[in-house]
Amino acid sequence: MYQCCHSKEYEKTVNSKYLHPVNETLSCLFCTTLSLPALPAYHFRFPREQQTLPNHFYFTDYERHNAEIAAFHLDKILGFRRAMPVTGRVLHLTKELYDIAEPELLKTFFISPAENYCFHGHCSYYCDTSHAVCGNPDKLEGSFAAFLPEKEVVGRTLRKHPWRRSYHKRRKALWETDPNYCDAVKISPPYNEGIILLDLIDTSIFDFISGNMDRHHFETYSIFNNDSFPIHLDHGRAFGKPFHDELSILAPLTQCCLIKQSTLLTLLSLHNGAKKLSDLMRESMADDPIMPILWEPYYPAMDRRVKIILEAVRGCILKSASESDAQSAPPTTGQGSKKPNSA
Repeated sequence: MYQCCHSKEYEKTVNSKYLHPVNETLSCLFCTTLSLPALPAYHFRFPREQQTLPNHFYFTDYERHNAEIAAFHLDKILGFRRAMPVTGRVLHLTKELYDIAEPELLKTFFISPAENYCFHGHCSYYCDTSHAVCGNPDKLEGSFAAFLPEKEVVGRTLRKHPWRRSYHKRRKALWETDPNYCDAVKISPPYNEGIILLDLIDTSIFDFISGNMDRHHFETYSIFNNDSFPIHLDHGRAFGKPFHDELSILAPLTQCCLIKQSTLLTLLSLHNGAKKLSDLMRESMADDPIMPILWEPYYPAMDRRVKIILEAVRGCILKSASESDAQSAPPTTGQGSKKPNSA
């Protein structure tokens, strides 16, 4: 499916009723191997160097099409393989959307004052004229993701993430104020059985490296019950702060002090190996049609964050050793108590 999306042309794009322009991730359903003519100029919603604005909360951050692409490659390199294949492509809004769109989507198309083709689609929020996506004049850069199977075919279970943020300007989530929060999670279904908690710690590592603070829910395949992994979806708000490392994203790791051996070995390899994570990301994304995918400062940021994760693991090991020493130490003699007999 990834190779299908990666081709330069599609016979048809997508059933237009599914279009959600906020993150500009369009799902490819049909494609051919025809080649697209060279496109000298096109538009994308945000440039690569556009960072999260300092006064923006995580829930009002921009959705970046290139972040979805980079997240897929990062997930693959980390060995999780839980993200849907995503690739970039330049889209002709007229012949690939407008000409085949359903009537409901057609109503959202318009010509801007700059004479560019724009549309805003239908969704729960941000789908209006003031948040429209516009081409130049009809060429638009975006990301294309493979569809998951329909829920009627392969059922999925939607759960709130236990380390979900408050999504409020003033309130904090419980885990942000309770250092022992993980103790309650460990004994609560479904996290008290199987490896789902370890999988979520994997997800926190993945999110920390990409800077994604927007992990509010997760989905698993119902048919596998508690043995299913969390599917990595919705990464449009990742890769927005290359100069800031958001340590709170690592709360599942630092509060639970658990990590899979395979994940730890991968991180050690990325830190100590001949090729750093940044090197592997460059290689993996080199053939994407809209490369370069990431702004240059994100590459050293990823390597820096791998080191921070390993330092957090080291801190957990030292903490565990200290607690073990405290538990194995003989009890101290209190004042007024009878001293043990000397040998």
